[in-house]
Amino acid sequence: MEPSEPRPFQPRPGSLLLEDELLEQDSELWEDDSDDDRTGWYCVRTDPFPCPAVGCTYVADYMTAAHLILVWEERDDPNLLWHAQRAKEVGRNPRIVAYERSFGPSASYYAWEAAGRPVHAVRGK
Repeated sequence: MEPSEPRPFQPRPGSLLLEDELLEQDSELWEDDSDDDRTGWYCVRTDPFPCPAVGCTYVADYMTAAHLILVWEERDDPNLLWHAQRAKEVGRNPRIVAYERSFGPSASYYAWEAAGRPVHAVRGK
């Protein structure tokens, strides 16, 4: 590479790059319409991490989507295991635990997926 050429952006582990056009200024949080009691389902507890939305002060202790704790019925659900592995790869120290209502509001992973996988302040594809 010539010294006068700009260096291409190199993503680093633990960083997130979002294109400006993907960000929404006035986004509303998605809500899981069901009122199911998911006590005893499983979720992924992690080290605390902030919401990616600009100006949002929410800090999650569980794997979330739009500030709802994602839950799975089965502890060995392949999607739960995959997401826990991804959390491990980015250094979030994941632990699979039984969900309790006291953790906060939840959403079924599959309902979230069916809704288009909404994330706070990021448009879906």
